Amino acid sequence: MVTKEIPAFAFNDQSDLPLWVQLRDRMAFLINSGFYKPGEKLPTVRKYAADLHIAYNTVSKAYMGLERDGYVTTVRGSGVFVNDLGTSHREDGHVDVLVEEFVRSCLEEGMTYDDIPKLVSKHIRKVKRAHEEK
Repeated sequence: MVTKEIPAFAFNDQSDLPLWVQLRDRMAFLINSGFYKPGEKLPTVRKYAADLHIAYNTVSKAYMGLERDGYVTTVRGSGVFVNDLGTSHREDGHVDVLVEEFVRSCLEEGMTYDDIPKLVSKHIRKVKRAHEEK
């Protein structure tokens, strides 16, 4: 079985996110967007590491994160395969990535974990009022 070429990806050196998290998020995006299809075999950890010029362990950790989050399944001796997430899980996965990025951004701006739900509640009320006024 032939796997797709690894799409170009530039790591953000300014980000507080570790490389493995950036890679996991990018791969989750590629799965959610349909670039990698259900049942498709992902490139090997070694190939990803070589093509992106990063450590094998970084890619391995990203793959483990994808498996933990339900995006892929490792078949011993055969490789790593994309799970069929179904439409609802696929959308939830995309939203989860957005929420995680939002929370990290808030923390980088100096907010506390307790501040973030208050901010979200404030904006929910604002959007709800605007919606009700229509």
